[in-house]
Formats: sequence, structure tokens, C-alpha cells
Amino acid sequence: HAFVAQAMVVQGPSMQPTLYYNERVIVEKVSYHLHAPRRGDIIILRLPDEDEPLIKRVVALGGETVAVRGGHVFINGEQLDEPWSTIAGGANYPATPVPEGYVFVLGDNRPRSRDSRSFGPVPLEHVIGHALFVYWPLDQVKGL
Repeated sequence: HAFVAQAMVVQGPSMQPTLYYNERVIVEKVSYHLHAPRRGDIIILRLPDEDEPLIKRVVALGGETVAVRGGHVFINGEQLDEPWSTIAGGANYPATPVPEGYVFVLGDNRPRSRDSRSFGPVPLEHVIGHALFVYWPLDQVKGL
């Protein structure tokens, strides 16, 4: 954890169509010591009982009430405008408050993602960093 950035390999389909299996991303690990993650950020997190870190998108922040219905996110009762590309579907999630100091995360591939719908809001201390860009394969280089 001493480095300010690290490379990470995307495992699995949960972030498609944004990120694909075996793509490599650069994760910076400094900014979240200065401010909390923002809605829309793609973050790397580690759950206490998991060996491998997860890569997910922040959709709700502490102090908000979040619900997921039909693959769509609702914040405080209003449907979230998600400019990022998602694959709708997957499990619904009842309206639930996100505690301060936590974020609620989803995979962009809603039917194929294990995320806050199954493990609940994520404490900020479990967030490793912010995925900034894909650097491999070279024909897929892009900012996140």
C-alpha cells in the first residue's frame, strides 16, 4: 500500500461494457485520502473476507437513500442519470440509507455483478483507490 499508484488486472465481466476481462487499469491511491469518492468513480475495494480486490462504480454516497429497480438506480427516490454505459437487469435492492463514511457500489454489468446489492454499502476504509485509465491492451487505452 506504500505506492501512490498500482496496476490492476480486470477479473470477470462485472464492469462490462466499460471494462473487460484481462484489461489492465492504473489505480491511483492518494486522492481518497483528501476527499471521499464521487458518484460515478470507478473504485478498487477490498472486502475483509476476500482475497482479491473488486472493481466497481460508486452510485450512492453516505447520507443518501439508494434503491435499485429493474437495473436502474434511484437516489432519494429520483432515478439516477447514468451517463456511463450499463447493462440493465440483475437483482433489485430496496430503498436503504447509505451510512456516512460508506459508498454504495454496483458493477456496470448489473446482471453479472456481485456488488453492494449482495454485500451492502462499503466502508471508505475498504476503498483502495480510483481507477483512472485502461493502459492495456493498447488498442483499448482510454480514460475512466
